[in-house]
Amino acid sequence: LIATKVWAGSVREGREQIRRALDWYGGVVDLYQIHNLVAWREYLPYLEELRAAGTIRAIGITHYSSSAFDEMASIVESGRVSAIQIPLNPQEREVERRLLPLAAARGVGVVVMRPLGQGALARRAPAARELGFLAEHGLRTWAQALLNWGVSDPRVSVSIPATGRAAHMEDNCPVGRGRRFDAATR
Repeated sequence: LIATKVWAGSVREGREQIRRALDWYGGVVDLYQIHNLVAWREYLPYLEELRAAGTIRAIGITHYSSSAFDEMASIVESGRVSAIQIPLNPQEREVERRLLPLAAARGVGVVVMRPLGQGALARRAPAARELGFLAEHGLRTWAQALLNWGVSDPRVSVSIPATGRAAHMEDNCPVGRGRRFDAATR
């Protein structure tokens, strides 16, 4: 699946960004997101045209700040998007109040960003002796526990832990095969 974002400040530049991405990905993008709601009123109708033409399959919106969550909720309520990308981790849980229930009710996909709190939560791991419970879930590290915590929420579709380190990417992989936490374990 190919997912990308438009984030240019001007509509002309944004349309060019979209065209280049479509060229790069062979003419079809599965999920095209409006990043941080930048110029969303201008980009959304254009992305809807591309979706109708079959050039993109789904439209999403993203934002990292709770100050934008009410606006995101309004857009989700409009029925014009089929995915949202939002921060969710044990310390950033504002989306649990309104956006996650709304996404579930509307059948909107949820992409979780910052599942490790931009790395800060992973760096504050509990002692290894406290992580024994992870083995029954097919996991072994604190970072894996944090990733699994997010994707264990049934309203979450996928998590995107940002990293440029191969070792971190390899450490993330067992979460895909691991057993999800139940509500009590979460």
